[in-house]
Formats: sequence, structure tokens, C-alpha cells
Amino acid sequence: MTNIILLGPPGAGKGTQARKLVDERNMVQLSTGDMLREAMASRTEMGQKVAGVMSRGELVTDEIVIGLIEEKMASASGNGFIFDGFPRTLPQADALGALLVKTGQALDAVIEMRVDDEALVKRITGRFTCGNCGEVYHDETKPTKVAGTCDVCGSHDMKRRADDNEDSLKTRLMEYYKKTSPLIGYYYHAGALSTVDGLAEIDEVAGQIDTILDAVSK
Repeated sequence: MTNIILLGPPGAGKGTQARKLVDERNMVQLSTGDMLREAMASRTEMGQKVAGVMSRGELVTDEIVIGLIEEKMASASGNGFIFDGFPRTLPQADALGALLVKTGQALDAVIEMRVDDEALVKRITGRFTCGNCGEVYHDETKPTKVAGTCDVCGSHDMKRRADDNEDSLKTRLMEYYKKTSPLIGYYYHAGALSTVDGLAEIDEVAGQIDTILDAVSK
């Protein structure tokens, strides 16, 4: 079992690489966004707590997110966990470390998907997804074979995120650098950090990640 964190700014490709690891290595992706949505739809005690917080327009506390992660780790089975979107801050990193100790597990690798900001802006402002199956496309580098039609499932429901524009992206990048980038130093000093080129081709990035995971799983 191998547990990893994927670090990188918005649009670095963390979600894409996480899906490949799920498919190819039978790992379990722990996406905080997905877990919050699942919790709100459930009738569990934790789900009701999440729904109450979000209905009041409040931020979900670290304690709640850690609780959701702990629940998911206890119920899911696979060859390790991918932490995607968590931790975002140093206190969250401490909390995750404490949870892993509590559950008798370890963090095997933290993979930073490093990108160039200017190239990242170009990548994100051109991307769109299939609203049915989630396949990701790009106006220049990966257009659909037939305009407006998903290559994978044939859906015509193409979507662009409202915040996938240059101004919004610069704001999101600044938020990342202020809050999340300190984790790079945190995990470097812990001896857990590896770096890949987040702007390389998807399969090339996946190959770099495979090399890292093969090394830590020996």
C-alpha cells in the first residue's frame, strides 16, 4: 500500500494523474471536494454536519475534513490513498500526519507538479470538460474530434468552469502560493518531496510519477 499527496497549483493536472493512478494502480483518490459533496448527499451524522455548515455559508473546518478523510480511509479498499486537494495549509499537513499515525499508516511520497505560471494560464483558459463523463479537452492541444461532441461518450454537454479565465486564475494562483506552497518546504525537509514537470504531456507526467512510486514501494 502506497499513500501519496499530489501538490500543485490549479490546472497542474492533479486530477488527471489521480484518475490514472486509480485506474492503473487501484489506488483510492481522496478528493476533498468529492467527499464534501458525497457527505452532503448522505444522511450520516458527519454528512448532516457538513450540510449545516455549508448551508450557513460557512467554511468547512479542518476537523470536519479530517473526519471525512478518516471515514473514507476506514471504508475504502485499494492499494493506497491519493490525497488530492488536501492538505492545503501547514496546520492541515500536521493534522493529516497525526491521522496517519493514528491509523497506523505512513505517507510514502509527496509529488509536486511544478508548472510555469504563464504556460499554466494558457492551458487553463483553453480547457473544457464533458459534463457527462468528465473527460477533459483543450481548444488547442486536445480538441474534440467532432466539434461539441465528447470523443469518449458522445455527449454534447461541454462545460467550461466559470473561473477558468485569466483574472480568476491569477487570483487562485496567488491563493495557492500564499497558503499551499509552504507545504513544498515542509515536505522537502521531511524527506518526502519529489518533483515532476506538470506541463509535460500527460503520459510523460504519469511516467515520472510511476518512477517515483516504484522507488518508494520497494
